[in-house]
Amino acid sequence: MPELPEVEVTRLSFANAIAGAGIESVRVGKPLRWPLDIGPERLVGQHVRAVRRRGKYLLLDLDDGILLMHLGMSGSLSFSRHGSAPGAHDHFDLVTSQGLLRLNDPRRFGAVVFVDNETTPQALKLLGKLGMEPLGSDFAVGAFHAGLKRRNSAIKQVLLGGQVVVGVGNIYACETLFLAGIRPTLKASRITRRQAERLHAATRDVLSRAVALGGSTLRDFSNAKGENGYFQLEAMVYGREGLPCKVCAAPVRLMRQGQRSTYWCGHCQKS
Repeated sequence: MPELPEVEVTRLSFANAIAGAGIESVRVGKPLRWPLDIGPERLVGQHVRAVRRRGKYLLLDLDDGILLMHLGMSGSLSFSRHGSAPGAHDHFDLVTSQGLLRLNDPRRFGAVVFVDNETTPQALKLLGKLGMEPLGSDFAVGAFHAGLKRRNSAIKQVLLGGQVVVGVGNIYACETLFLAGIRPTLKASRITRRQAERLHAATRDVLSRAVALGGSTLRDFSNAKGENGYFQLEAMVYGREGLPCKVCAAPVRLMRQGQRSTYWCGHCQKS
């Protein structure tokens, strides 16, 4: 599933190219996770003013309203100057004066939803409960620690939940906890201030490096230019079960938490 780094990398790969573009036509294919909630023809004539991100959602600011885009489990966006005929898994085309923005989503868990603004019921339903942006200015250690103290679940599960901090997906939760030296099963409510400081710094570091490396391409992720990510090649623990830890040489362990695989080092992550 594309996580925050992949979504941010996607945004960066087409945001400048589409800024100011006029919408010339819209094609809606097979139904996605949620309906567009507007007749496609009503988008024609509007302009894409900017492309923002909130968590794993992309927000295309229009003259009048916002398009919320989510990549789901297997979705990807492409932006090209010269469009081509849609394929079987191309379910949304935004044809603009500056190129074609296309959503490809084999599993159709993604979505494109129109909202008038971020205070509408639909926008609040999708965005209203999202936690702090880990790469944003509001990601303060104090607020982060306070949010963790209110949760009794394992810290790995809390990071994945998105209510305290958004976008720390499975790969990045494993890597962040390793860098911070924190055991994945430790209850979030038992995180000390010093541990919260380490985890805060590790979260910023891991996600920033992931964005710089183009995200992670485990199966088929690519940005809107068709470029793959390379963060997975630098992973310290993720996907390395049984291999020696890059820090202490102890074998990297694997366990299941919920329905997700957790990779960790029992020697480096004792606290």
